[in-house]
Amino acid sequence: MLFDGAIRFLERAVVGFSCEDLIDRNHAINNNISRAQQIISELNSSLNIEEGGDLATTLRRLYDYFSWRLSQSNLNKESQGIREVIRHLTELRDAWSQMLLQNSQPAPREVSAQIFA
Repeated sequence: MLFDGAIRFLERAVVGFSCEDLIDRNHAINNNISRAQQIISELNSSLNIEEGGDLATTLRRLYDYFSWRLSQSNLNKESQGIREVIRHLTELRDAWSQMLLQNSQPAPREVSAQIFA
C-alpha cells in the first residue's frame, strides 16, 4: 500500500507539469513529491539493517537515492527523475507482490498430497 501511495503521488506530480498556471504547477509538483518522499522516508525508517542484511542495506541505499532524485527533480522542476523513481518503485512493488503471492501458495508437495488425500 505504501508503494502504491508513493507511486500515486508521483504520478500526480508528473501531471502537475501540464498545469498552465505557474503557481498551480509548482504547488502540484512540490506537494506531491513531498508526500511521496514522506512515504519513502517511512519505508526507509522501517528497515532493520541488523536483521535484514544485504537486502535491507540495498533497500536503504535505494530509498536514499529515490529521495535525493526527487529532491533534485523538485528543485529543478524536471519530470525525468520523478518518472525514474516511479519506474523503480513499481518494480519493487511488483517484486514484493510476486514474492508474497508465491509464499501464500502451498508448496508443490503440499498440492500433490492434497490431490491424493
